[in-house]
Amino acid sequence: MKAMVLTGIRQMEMREWPEPMIINDTDVKIKMKRLGVCGSDVHYYTTGRIGSQVVDYPFPVGHEGAGIVTETGSKVTRVKPGDEIAIDPAMPCNNCEQCRAGRHHTCLNQKFLGCPGQADGSLSGYIVMPESSCFPLTKKLSLDHGALSEPLSIGLYALQQSIPIQGKRIGILGMGPIGMSVLLPVMMNNPASVYVTDKIDARLRMADEQGVTLTANPDKEDIEKIIQDAEPNGLDVVFECCGQQEAADNALNLLKPGGKLMIIGIPEFDRWTFSADYMRRKEICIQNVRRQLNCVQPVLDMIENSSIRPDHMVTHRFPFSKTREAFDMVADYRDGVMKAMIDFD
Repeated sequence: MKAMVLTGIRQMEMREWPEPMIINDTDVKIKMKRLGVCGSDVHYYTTGRIGSQVVDYPFPVGHEGAGIVTETGSKVTRVKPGDEIAIDPAMPCNNCEQCRAGRHHTCLNQKFLGCPGQADGSLSGYIVMPESSCFPLTKKLSLDHGALSEPLSIGLYALQQSIPIQGKRIGILGMGPIGMSVLLPVMMNNPASVYVTDKIDARLRMADEQGVTLTANPDKEDIEKIIQDAEPNGLDVVFECCGQQEAADNALNLLKPGGKLMIIGIPEFDRWTFSADYMRRKEICIQNVRRQLNCVQPVLDMIENSSIRPDHMVTHRFPFSKTREAFDMVADYRDGVMKAMIDFD
């Protein structure tokens, strides 16, 4: 089969790759149809690593996927050949201390699509996943929805890990796909106000279309002053969605005493820095978000019943053969890109 593999820093090419086979009786073989380009994929493309996870070339990345079932193991009952499915890229062991505690997203033996040393990614013709990672798409759900369910499930999980949102003052710093994935469920929960920042004006316009209170561009405006003028008592919770130290600094200044900082963005550096004095005096709570937990099906249900409408997130499309162009666009933040989608057909 064909696979698009990383071969070096900002280097990628199409190669013949071993086609995966059904091994376990709960395995599902999937023909890939859609794949969203994620910021973490781009980190591997531009730097060859995320923290301690270092690419061993050649390697196919990609994990925001949807496809069609072509074959199943003998004990699979959840899906059947011909079904269109969303794919949860996580493959927990279901046996370690974390899994037994219900924390499958921090499994000690986790395998994750497109994660170096764990599993090849889904930028290939076929993949094989456990049945538990396969979520059937109803007639109301498209393959795009299936691929988008991965980032959207992270946004929903981040919301669940924060605070009750109704009537609260919210900040979202970074309006890329994860920022939008946070914003959509936030807006469902009747916040008092929502403030969004990003360096790309096209993304801010998309946030404005969702009915947020105010948007601001930190490259053009003093976002702290603008938001503090509007909310002199501070924000209740800030979602850091871009992995930038500057945004974390903004968040601490914008939060009220007793506020909560949600760190979702993946930084390219090794250490965050925070003012110990400032954090102590304001008694700020910091919550990291690691992927998602049990949120894929709830997100699909929310899309199906129109509680959230994520179709606008897909701003650019590329054929499989032009995956590198998609990665370059996302890496360089060109043309107001929100989500670049790879179409395998």
